[in-house]
Amino acid sequence: MQYLSLIFWAVFLMGPIRVAAQTETTKTFTLSGLEQPAEILVDNWGIGHIYANTHYDAFFVQGFNAARDRLWQIDLWRRRGLGELSAVLGKNYLEQDRAARLFLYRGDMYREWLAYGSDAKRISQAFTSGINAFIDLTEQQPALLPVEFSVLDYKPARWRDEDVVRIRSNGLWRNVTSEAQRARIVCRHGLEVDAKRLKLEPPWSTTVVDGLDPCAIPADVTRIYQLAKAPVDFSGAVQFASAQHTRTMDQAVSMAATLKALEERDLGAGSNNWAVSPSRTTTGRPVLANDPHRGHAVPSLRYATHLVAPGLNVIGAGEPALPGISIGHNERIAFGLTIFSIDQEDLMVYRMNRGRYRYRDSWRELTRVNETFAVRDADPVTMELLFTVHGPVIHRGKKNAFAVQAAWLEPGMAPYFGSVEYMRAQNWDQFLGALNRWGAPSENQVYADIDGNIGYKPAGLAPIRTNYDGLLPVPGDGRYEWQGFHDMDQLPVELNPKRGWVGTANAMSLPQGYPYKEMRLGFEWAYPWRINRIAEVLNQDKQHTLDASMALQRDYTSLPARQILQSIETNALPYPANEMLSGWDYKLDADSAAAALYEIWFSRYLGEPVMRKALALQDLSDIGVLHNNRITEYFLALPAAERQQIAADSMAKAIIAAGKLMGDDLKEWRWRTLHTIAFKHPLSDHVDAKTRALFAMPRVSRGGSGDTPNSTRYLPDFSIVSGASWRMVLDVGQWDNAYMTNTPGQSGVPGSRHYSDLLQTWADDGALPLLYSRKLIEKNTRQIFKLTPRVDKASTE
Repeated sequence: MQYLSLIFWAVFLMGPIRVAAQTETTKTFTLSGLEQPAEILVDNWGIGHIYANTHYDAFFVQGFNAARDRLWQIDLWRRRGLGELSAVLGKNYLEQDRAARLFLYRGDMYREWLAYGSDAKRISQAFTSGINAFIDLTEQQPALLPVEFSVLDYKPARWRDEDVVRIRSNGLWRNVTSEAQRARIVCRHGLEVDAKRLKLEPPWSTTVVDGLDPCAIPADVTRIYQLAKAPVDFSGAVQFASAQHTRTMDQAVSMAATLKALEERDLGAGSNNWAVSPSRTTTGRPVLANDPHRGHAVPSLRYATHLVAPGLNVIGAGEPALPGISIGHNERIAFGLTIFSIDQEDLMVYRMNRGRYRYRDSWRELTRVNETFAVRDADPVTMELLFTVHGPVIHRGKKNAFAVQAAWLEPGMAPYFGSVEYMRAQNWDQFLGALNRWGAPSENQVYADIDGNIGYKPAGLAPIRTNYDGLLPVPGDGRYEWQGFHDMDQLPVELNPKRGWVGTANAMSLPQGYPYKEMRLGFEWAYPWRINRIAEVLNQDKQHTLDASMALQRDYTSLPARQILQSIETNALPYPANEMLSGWDYKLDADSAAAALYEIWFSRYLGEPVMRKALALQDLSDIGVLHNNRITEYFLALPAAERQQIAADSMAKAIIAAGKLMGDDLKEWRWRTLHTIAFKHPLSDHVDAKTRALFAMPRVSRGGSGDTPNSTRYLPDFSIVSGASWRMVLDVGQWDNAYMTNTPGQSGVPGSRHYSDLLQTWADDGALPLLYSRKLIEKNTRQIFKLTPRVDKASTE
C-alpha cells in the first residue's frame, strides 16, 4: 500500500483526522424566496453543510450554494440541454441546439412531476429559486460572476423549475450507436463475425428481423443523436472566430464519437459499489463504498453537499444542476450506484414516400414542430423538428427515415432526479418503494442501514420486447413495438445474502436462473474484470475494515494481465520483457516499468493478431474497436505454442515502442511517465496567458487502466480520460467515520481556494473526511454564509 498518501496513512494509523479550520470568514446575504434564516458552513475541503429551518429551504439553499460554486458550469449545462447555445455563442451552434431540442422531454408536466413523488415539483421550484437568488445577487455584486462570463461576454440565464427535468441528454444512455454499428458489421461480414466481435451476456444470438436491411443503415445515422449528447466545443464561438476559421458541428460530433468509442473498446470502464455485512466487519457495522466512474472534467461532474432541515439530514454527492443527493447517506441508511445495463433505446427504420412514413396500414405525416432559436449577433432562426410515433427523427433520406425510441423520454425519466425520493427513505422497504419510481439511468443500487442490513436492487424503466431483442435496428412500421414496461419487482433483489456482501461493477449481474429470454433487459454489459477482483478480495476478507474498502477502491490489480501472462512462458519473451514480466505481481502501479510495458503491448500490439485470427479477417478497419474482453478470451483459447509465438512477436514491437516513448534507460521506465492527466478548463485554448494561468492545474500521474478496480481509462496516447472523481467509504452508523475524494475541487470558480485543492490528494490515491456531525463540522469550518429572507414591504403593511 505504498501508494497511499500521508493523509490516508494518518487515517489508517491514527483514526479519523480533523484539520483545524483556517481563517474563518462570515458573509451575510438577504435573499428573496427564502422562507426562514439558514446558513452554510463550508468545511476545509469545500463541502457546504446547509442548515435550514424548513424542509424546502434546504433545497433553495442547495441551489444557491451550487450557483455560488458552479454557476458557469450549470448555466452551460442548462443552455446545452435546452438548445440555447446559439444565443450566447453564435450561429455555429444552431445544429447542436436543434439536436438538443429533439431530445427534450415534451410530455405532460403533471404526469412528469408525479412520477418522482408528491413533492418533486416543490423541490425543483425551491432549488431553481435558489439558483436564481444567486443570479440576482450577481447583478448587485458583479464581482461574484465567474470569469468565464466575462471571457464570453454574456450573463447567466434564470431557471424555471421544469428545466431540471425536461433536459434528458445528460444521461448515460444506450444503445442506439451500438445498434447502428452492429448493423454495418452484419452488412459487411455477417452475424457470425459480429457475434465473435462482442460477447453478449447472458448467452444470446441475435437475428436480423423481417423487414430490416442492415445495409440500409447510413454511416452517419447517429450523428444528430451524438451531437445532442456532445460537450460544448468553444472553438466555433463568435467570441473566438476568425476569418481563417470556419467551424461546423463535426468537431463536437467527433468528440462525442471518441468518447463512445472509448466506452466500446473498454467496456470494463464504469463504476464500483459494494456493501459488507456486519458479520464480516471488525466493527460489527456495515461498510458501504461507492466510486462512480465518469469522464474527468473541469469542474468535476460531482458536487458534494450536506442538507440538514426538519425531516432531512443527508450528505453525499450528486450533480450540481440537480437537487438532492444520489450517492451518500442520511441518519439511517446509505446508498450508492453503478450503471445496470437495461437497453432503453431502439433505432427505428421507416420506409418513406413523398415525405410520409409507413406505419401499420397507412402512410403517416411526420409530426413537425417549428422552434425559434435566438442567435448572438444575428436574427433569430426558425428550424423544423421532425417526430414519428416513436420519437425524434435523427436522419432522413429519400427512401428511409430513422428515429430514436427512448424510454428516457417517458415521464419520470430525468437523469438522477429520482434520488430526491430515495435519499429520504428510512429503511429497506421505503428505499425499495422509492426505487419503484426510479426511471433513469438504469442503476445498480447497493444499500446498508444502521440496523445491520445490506441489500442490492437494480432499478430502471425496462421496455418489454416480445418479438425482437433490441440489438439491431428494427422497422418502425408497427411490427416491432414495446408492449409497455416491466414491473420493477421483476428485476433482481438481494437482502442480507449469505455471502456477507453485495456489490456491482457494471458487469452482467442477473442471477442464475433469471428468465432473461423472456425479460430481455439487455445483453451488452461491462467486462467482469473489476467485479471479479472485488469479489476475490471481499470473499477472502472476513474481518473487513474501512481501510480495506479504501484500499480496494484504489486497487491496481489487473486480472487480464494475470490471466494472459500466466498462460505463457514469460521468461521466454524478448528482453527486457522476460525480466520485467516474470514474477510481476500484475499491479499497474504508477512507478512500475512492467505495468508500462504490459499496457503498451496489450493496448497496441496484442489485439490485432489475436482478433484477425479469431474473426478470420485480415482487415479489421471496418470492425470498429477491438474489445479487451474478447482479445483476452481468444488469446487464452489459442494453443500454447501459438499463444507463445503471438506474444513474442507482438511483444518485440511493444519493446521498440516503449523505448521510443520512455527512452533507452530501462531504469527510467515508469507507467506514470505515460499515464497522466491534465485537468484542462474548456476555455483554456481561447484565452490570454494571464487567464490561462488562472485556469491551469498541474499534470498528475496515475496507475491502473480501465480493467482495474481503480479505473483509469485512457486514450491511445495513454492520457487518462475517465475514472472515479468522487469516492465514498462509510462506516454505517458511525457517520463521522467516513471518507471521500473529489477532483479537482468543489468549486468551479477559477482562483477559488477550492478550485483545485483536492487534486493532489486524489492523484496520490488519498482520502479526506466526509464530516456529518455539527460538532466536527464547526471545528473544520472554513467559511460561513448566513442567509436571511428578504421581507417584502408590501406584505408587512
